[in-house]
Amino acid sequence: MITRMSSLFLRTLRDDPADAEVPSHKLLVRAGYIRRAAPGVYSWLPLGLRVLRNVEKVVREEMGAIGAQEISLPALLPREPYETTGRWTEYGDALFRLKDRKGQDYLLGPTHEELFTSLVKGEYSSYKDFPVTLFQIQTKYRDEERPRAGILRGREFIMKDSYSFTMDDEGLEEAYQAHRRAYQAVFDRLGVEYAICAATSGAMGGSASEEFLAVSPNGEDTFVRASDGDYAANVEAVVTPHPETRPVEGLPEATVYETPDATTMDTLVEWARAEGITVDGRDVKLADTLKCLVVKVTEPGAEPELTGILLPGDRDADMKRLEASLEPATVELAEDKDFEVNPFLIKGYVGPKGLADNGVRVLADPRIVTGTSWITGADKKNHHVVNMVAGRDFTPDGYIEAANVREGDAAPEGMGTLTLERGIEIGHIFQLGRKYTEAFDMQILDVNGKRSVPTMGSYGLGVSRLIAVLAEQMHDEKGLRWPSEVAPYDVHVVIANKDAAAGEAAENLVDRLADAGLEVLFDDRPKVSPGVKFKDAELLGVPLVFVVGRGFADGTVELRNRLTGDVDNIAYNTAVDLFLERRGR
Repeated sequence: MITRMSSLFLRTLRDDPADAEVPSHKLLVRAGYIRRAAPGVYSWLPLGLRVLRNVEKVVREEMGAIGAQEISLPALLPREPYETTGRWTEYGDALFRLKDRKGQDYLLGPTHEELFTSLVKGEYSSYKDFPVTLFQIQTKYRDEERPRAGILRGREFIMKDSYSFTMDDEGLEEAYQAHRRAYQAVFDRLGVEYAICAATSGAMGGSASEEFLAVSPNGEDTFVRASDGDYAANVEAVVTPHPETRPVEGLPEATVYETPDATTMDTLVEWARAEGITVDGRDVKLADTLKCLVVKVTEPGAEPELTGILLPGDRDADMKRLEASLEPATVELAEDKDFEVNPFLIKGYVGPKGLADNGVRVLADPRIVTGTSWITGADKKNHHVVNMVAGRDFTPDGYIEAANVREGDAAPEGMGTLTLERGIEIGHIFQLGRKYTEAFDMQILDVNGKRSVPTMGSYGLGVSRLIAVLAEQMHDEKGLRWPSEVAPYDVHVVIANKDAAAGEAAENLVDRLADAGLEVLFDDRPKVSPGVKFKDAELLGVPLVFVVGRGFADGTVELRNRLTGDVDNIAYNTAVDLFLERRGR
C-alpha cells in the first residue's frame, strides 16, 4: 500500500502550539497526528489514526492470547445501573450527565463494570458457562476539571476495558495474573519503560489492585521503588512501616505549658529546646511534635463530618494519599467558619484529646503507636502539651496513610529505602471480588446445584494515552521516533533529487516495497525542497527512511534509521532485499 504525501491530508507545523506543555502534545500536533477540537477533546488525523489502530491491534492480539472475547457496549448509558452500585453519586463531577427529551437521566460512560455485569447476568445461569472474559476498546468520557497535556489527560479518550467472571477466588486470581502477563506483553512489544505498582482501588472497589506506570518526568503520578527488592507502589498506596509499640508505664505525665511565641511547628521546637525539654534523653526534633489537621469528610449521600488527622510534625499531609485512604468519601480542609461554629477547635492549638472529648473522629499516622510521646496543641490558645502519650492520654479511632512520602523513607518489609519517580498511568488491574455481582444479585447455579455469586476482575488499559506515552519516551530534538510495531508506515521514501531518472527510480523503489507487502509513505511533493522533506521525515518519525538523492548518480540510496540515527549508503538494486532482511522478512 502506498500513500503519497502530495495527496495526504497533512500539514506539519514548525512552531509548538501555544497551549502545549509536554513533548508529546507539541510533537503530535506539530506532526499533524492530532488536532484540538475543544479542551480535552482531540481529532485523530490520518497519521494519528494509523498509529492508534496499530496500538489497538497489539492490544487485541494479546487479549486474544488469554482467551478474552471482544464485544462493544454503548457509550451512552442509563442512570439506573450506576444508581444500583452508588457510583452515580460517587463519581461526583467527573461524570458527564445528560437528560433525554423525556427527562430521563443518562451518562457518558467512564467505565463499564455495571453494564458488563448486567450483560453476563442476562446471558449465563450455570457454572458450566464460566469462566468468561470479555473486553472492548471504546471511547470513554470523564469531565476532567483541568484537561491538560493533549491526549495524556483528556475528557474523551480510548480505553481497553476487560472483565473476568469466575465462580471462585482461585479463578479470579488466574484471570488477574493472565491480564498481568498480557499487559506486560503489550508494553514490552511497544518498548515502553514501565513499572508495576501496588495501587489503591478507589471508586472501583475490590481488593488487589496494581497500576502500570510509564516512567516519565512529565507524569502526573508519583510512585516509589525499593532500593532492595522488587517493591513498587503508587505513592497513594505506599504502606508506612510502623515502629513497635512501647509500654506506657513509667512515662512522664502530660504537662501543659504556656507557649506564647510557638506559633509554628519550627518555633515550637525552638521553645522546647530553650526550655531544656528532652524526648528519650535527647533534644526535641520536629518529628517529636504532633500536627492535628482538621478536615471535613463527606461520604456519598451524607453530610460532611469533622475528622482529625494526626501527623508527625516533620510531615505534611498529602491530600491525594488522604483522599485515597478515605474513598469514596471526599475530603476538604476545615474552613474558618468550621472553627467559628465549633469553639473547641482553637486554630493552631488543636490537640487529639480535645477532638476526642468532643466526639470528633481521630485518625492517626501509623508512626503514632502506643507508647510514643508527643508535643502537641493543648486546645487552648498559646498553650501546648508535652509528653502526650498515645495509648495513655489519647487513643486514635483508626490509622490512615495521609503523610507525604519522602525520598529515603524506609521501604516495607526491610527492603531498604524508597526512591521517588514520576509516571503516567497506562494500565490498572483490579480484583473486584463480588461488589458488582452482589449489587446486581447475580445468582449462578454452581456444581452442586446451589446458587452462588460469581467473582469479578476489572482491567483497564489506556489505548490513546499509550500513543502519548510513546511520544514522550521515544522522541528527540528533531521529532517523533515510533517503534516499528506501531509506526504509521513501514517505510518512508523521500525524493531529494529533481533529476527525472531519480524520480522514476524512486517510483520503482516504492512499487517494489509495496509489492513486498510493506506500507509505504512516499514524499513525492514536487515543489517542496529536500531540506523541508528531511525535516518532515524526522518530525513524522517513521523508523526507516529511504532517500533517493545525490547518491543515485552512483547507483546508491540512503537508508536512515530514526531509532538509532544510523545512515547507510546501499546499492539501489539491492535496496529492497536488504531492507526486508533487516526487518526479518
